Amino acid sequence: MILSQTERTTIEPKITLVGAGPGDPDLLTLKGVKALKTADVVLYDALVNEALLNYAPANAIKVYVGKRSDDESFSQDLVNKLMIDYALNYGHVVRLKSGDPFVFARGYEEIDVAESYSIPTEIVPGVSSALGVPGLQKIPMVYSTLSESFWVVTGTNAKGAISPDLYVAAKSNATIVVLMGIEKIKEIAAIFKAEGKTELPVAVIENGSSTQENVVVGIVDTIEELIEEKQISSPALLIFGQVVSLHPQFNVIKDFYATLVEEGY
Repeated sequence: MILSQTERTTIEPKITLVGAGPGDPDLLTLKGVKALKTADVVLYDALVNEALLNYAPANAIKVYVGKRSDDESFSQDLVNKLMIDYALNYGHVVRLKSGDPFVFARGYEEIDVAESYSIPTEIVPGVSSALGVPGLQKIPMVYSTLSESFWVVTGTNAKGAISPDLYVAAKSNATIVVLMGIEKIKEIAAIFKAEGKTELPVAVIENGSSTQENVVVGIVDTIEELIEEKQISSPALLIFGQVVSLHPQFNVIKDFYATLVEEGY
């Protein structure tokens, strides 16, 4: 639909980046709800719970522009172009992004493009899966003497390789959350093994906060086998660190290994 010149003069373009959270629609912020209620257009990602679209007006245009790790059907350049075109032609565009717009979500690029067209922008932070999903499993990022800091690292960088930061992080005692790393679990586990951390606790959380959530807890030495056994796949995040030992499932693992030792295995 192409609007007439008269109709265009009444349009006030605006772009709002809204963090949708990790999956549970109830984790959307109140400010995010308010933004959606005033949207003329909603551009939403693959991992966004589509129930959130119900907050937008019935006549608002809803456009799927999702990308998963193995799907490049929507390039960032195309998403940027759609975002600008819809804002100039229809008004308020809500760019609904999973997690937080500024945590491995290219939110800055989208804001930068919008402002290059002198389009007013607003940012509504969201609950990042990197922090919210472990928290929902009662895994703290820092705790007592177990961990004094944490890293959030991408498992696969823009070049498709493991981030060099992960090699540095593995040398520390910090909690390490790896996003987009499930497909490279063998290589990632090898990094920790090279640091002598074969028994470091690990948690893998698939579809965190959603009704399809699946959790596996183990140690570096066995986590690859557990992922294969439980058929865990993307989207999933990895948590390496002593804080994972606080998860109830880890006590089961400890008891299991203790039994093996007692029985002479």
